[in-house]
Amino acid sequence: MENAHSPDPRSVRYREIRKVTLIGSVIDLLLGVGKICVGLFAGSHALVADGVHSLSDLATDFLVLFAAKHAHRAADAEHPYGHGRIETLATVALGLALVAVAVGISIDGYQRMSRNIVIQHGMVALLTALLSVLSKEWIYQYTIRIGRRLRSNMVIANAWHSRTDAISSVIVIAGVGGAMAGFSYLDGVAAIAVALLIAKIGWDLLWKSLQELIDTALEPEMVEEIRHAILAVDGVRACHMLRTRYSGSDSLVDVHILVDPALSVSEGHQIGERVRKELIEQVEHVADVTVHIDPEDDESTSLSEQLPMREVIEARLHREWQQDGLDGDVERVVLHYLEGKVHVEVFLRAQLEGDPAARAAALQQAARRARDIGEVQVYASAIDAP
Repeated sequence: MENAHSPDPRSVRYREIRKVTLIGSVIDLLLGVGKICVGLFAGSHALVADGVHSLSDLATDFLVLFAAKHAHRAADAEHPYGHGRIETLATVALGLALVAVAVGISIDGYQRMSRNIVIQHGMVALLTALLSVLSKEWIYQYTIRIGRRLRSNMVIANAWHSRTDAISSVIVIAGVGGAMAGFSYLDGVAAIAVALLIAKIGWDLLWKSLQELIDTALEPEMVEEIRHAILAVDGVRACHMLRTRYSGSDSLVDVHILVDPALSVSEGHQIGERVRKELIEQVEHVADVTVHIDPEDDESTSLSEQLPMREVIEARLHREWQQDGLDGDVERVVLHYLEGKVHVEVFLRAQLEGDPAARAAALQQAARRARDIGEVQVYASAIDAP
């Protein structure tokens, strides 16, 4: 009953992203309007530009809200792997936005180096810029903490976008202070230095998201964690062809596991389901697992892939048995495709004429004459007592 009332993790995650983004949006709106008004009053073009920068953060906030809402939708017929890549695309857009901000700050900083800036109400502008630094640094710390806990590159990227606004306000403080002291070129030098840092952050986020879009594997230590969890499942002899990829904040896993070749189909399936269940429960970031059951290691080559299917094999076997008059003794045939041969288990009918052991030996000998047949085992279904 607890599971029936437990909240959907996707909904919880979306609500947390929405909350932190809306808080940031309110701060961006208030700071943007405030810095523009004070900038116009103090005659600081830098503060006005910084205010415009804060208002531009609203666009990225709305992008995050849109992406978060749609990325957390459940999988459907058109998107069987879910919608996590929407978050990835949003992170790409945010990375590009950071790089663009860096370019804009660099150009503006270069132009300020040769510009004579005169500030009329310097202290008012300084206090406003300082308030912006403190506010944006606080929202950065809050957002980055949520982003790391949710493993959301999109939220982390938006946090860094908030920090660029704080950094641009530091530039305003340097510019206003430098202009008040007669060293207005310091504003441009600081702007270019900070722009390089912002560009590096934006590029790192952009590159990581682009790698995700081309299905780059998880980090080696994460893959080893997944491999260890697979091998710990009872019945798994080995695993190979372990493939991983990101989908937003989630990880998707494909793996081939090696089991005892004599197991039934249902038992092999049960082991595969246990692997899937254990990975999703034990490895936090794994959202979906596809398990392929192998009776033998086929990572490099499959010796059995050219063997014919049951219809052809059974026809060969029955042809050999008919030649010796044994075809009517067979109740059921089980086939095992291993090591390039078809190994056969034959189950006899309940009632047989003559010596059951002799009939079984004859069936075994006749079956071995058929092409592509390996080992042959004959079992009695039931033998009536005399």
